[in-house]
Amino acid sequence: METWAGCAIPTDRYYDLDADVWVKVEGGLARVGMTDVAQTRMGRLVQLSWKPVGRNVARGRPLTVLESAKWVGPLISPLTGVIRENNRVAFDADVAVANRDPYEVGWLYLIEYSTNEELEGLVDGPEAFEHYREMIEREGIQCFRCTE
Repeated sequence: METWAGCAIPTDRYYDLDADVWVKVEGGLARVGMTDVAQTRMGRLVQLSWKPVGRNVARGRPLTVLESAKWVGPLISPLTGVIRENNRVAFDADVAVANRDPYEVGWLYLIEYSTNEELEGLVDGPEAFEHYREMIEREGIQCFRCTE
């Protein structure tokens, strides 16, 4: 894992840089969540909408709607496929779980993706780190984690 200005960017994942979304491949499944930079820029989550397990999702289309005190908007799906699991139970217990741990406990969906070609359109961890390092410097971002 690489860090810059408090922002963590795990190098064992793929990233959709335009959507600020990470993808961790687990066999034919992809665990998906928001980046540390995304959760910092958005602020503390207050609500999410959830797509049900079994729903088809398409790359580039909204996967969920996130709401914070200062922002409302979609989290865009990085892959086409079928939702096999969501992390609603963790978010129902603590809506700010992604603000505390965006890469492990704060994941959002597990997607059975349709094609490896879409994975090839994502960037790897080291390339994502360089992208985010430049963005953090340019925009003066300092990542933080919400506390109790």
